[in-house]
Parts: sequence; C-alpha cells; structure tokens
Amino acid sequence: MITVPLKIAHISDLHFSGRQDRRQLQDFDRLLAHFNTAGFDHLVISGDLSNNADQADWRIVREKLESHGLYHWEKTTVIVGNHDLINLEEEMRFYNALNPLQSVRKKVFERKLAEFCLFFEELITGEKRGNAAFPFVKIINYPSLKIAFVALNSVYPWYPADNPLGARGVISPGQLRALGRESVLASLRGCFVIGLCHHAYRVYGTDSLIDQAFDWTMELKNREEFLSLMNAMDAKLVLHGHFHRFQFYTAQGITFVNGGSFRYTPQRYSELLIDGQGNCDQKFVTLT
Repeated sequence: MITVPLKIAHISDLHFSGRQDRRQLQDFDRLLAHFNTAGFDHLVISGDLSNNADQADWRIVREKLESHGLYHWEKTTVIVGNHDLINLEEEMRFYNALNPLQSVRKKVFERKLAEFCLFFEELITGEKRGNAAFPFVKIINYPSLKIAFVALNSVYPWYPADNPLGARGVISPGQLRALGRESVLASLRGCFVIGLCHHAYRVYGTDSLIDQAFDWTMELKNREEFLSLMNAMDAKLVLHGHFHRFQFYTAQGITFVNGGSFRYTPQRYSELLIDGQGNCDQKFVTLT
C-alpha cells in the first residue's frame, strides 16, 4: 500500500513583544494558514515565543494556534527558549540591586518554567491539569509510521559569571537520567524519534577567536551528553532554534535542523517529509 509521507513544519524564535507589531501578527496568521492549506500533520515551535519572558506573548501564540485549529496535542508541540524564561534587563537590575543568592535565583527560574509548562499543558499532556513538565515524550501513531517527539528544556538561569547573556544552555542531569531509563528507551523502539531542544548542538564552531567567544555565550554546555542520549534513543532528527540561522548539519549520524527565526524571516520555515520506511527529506521553504 502506498502511503503519503508525514509532513512536519518547524519554526523557531518568534520573539513576540506584545501586540503592537501588527505586521508580525499578520505574518504569523499567514504562516499558520499556509500550514493548514498545505496539509501539514504537525507543527514544532522550538522556543523563544516571547522576547522578554512575558506570558502575554505566550498568550498571543496560544490564541493564534487556537484560531487556526492547531492548538491540539496531536497537531502542535511547543518547547521553551531562554527568552521565554529570562528577561536579561530585569535579571541584571534585580541582581545589581539585591545581589540574591544563586539558589534563590534558581527557584525563581524554576517557577517561571513551571508557569510555561502549565500554560501550554494541553500541548504537553493532551489535557488540562496534566502533569506538564520537561522532559516529556509525545508518541503519535500516524497511518504511515509512529513518531516520538522527545522534548527537553535546555535553558538554565542567568548568572553574571557563567551565563552573562542568559543564552548559554544545559540539559539538567535529572532530564538525562529520566530519559535514559530502560523503560523509556523501550517505549521508543519502533518509533521514528525526533529530539527537541532550544539550544544548538553547533553554533559557528570555527577557529576564529571572535566566533569562539560568540559560541561560548550561546553554547549547549553538555552537548556531548545530549548527543549520547539521542544516540541511545536511536534518534534520527533533532530540531532546535536559538542561533538565528536556517541550518542543516549532522553529528554522529543524527541530522540537526535549526529552524532559524520567524521574527527576522517570517516567510521561511523548515519542511520535513518522512515516509513509512523512515526516510526523511528536509528543505527550507520560503513563501512568496
């Protein structure tokens, strides 16, 4: 039997800053309408919905998804980005004024992360009042194949010495342990596994000192541990954002796709076509 390939759209880094930018809102409507018209099966948004860690921006995204019939567990997956949890200006002002302990800052950060999970709980658990938290695994049975989205939080708190721009990332040991359990790995066998996190496995990665300095401010600190976990899961793809560049690259046999930035290139997105044998065709599409 001939089956139609599964179609997944991937966008990232929306960076909404309120409702004043009507052009950005219109562009988002246009893109979501296109996904419906083009018959996409699933949409992935890999973080930075907001530009200033403002829940009002999350609400914009949720309302737009609802208005286009995409705010459903089986239709859309959303993960968190550093700008969803960290307002750099507020962090620096608060720190300079009060110089709080790092443990206190961590609690504030964890509270914000919990708010994000609660806000988008229907997309994480498929129901309200679910146990919404990172990491989470979403397994969807399509006619042609079974897809598993494995979502991790790669954002960690701002701190002046180790994370001065709030843009470095780390996958917590707890997330790595939770997903590395044999029971989890067993549940993924037979699935086409797609890893999701906000931070890039690779930024510039050149010998240039300027590039290396930029890499440090943006890097996923424990990227090799993350890659090992993806290999243990037999992941075929990892979708991310953060570094505002549309990229396609591989590491140890895993394909990484950077969804660029909707904020700066609202007419472009990544398209993934996956057939029943697990063959994947990826390309970047620009609307005209």
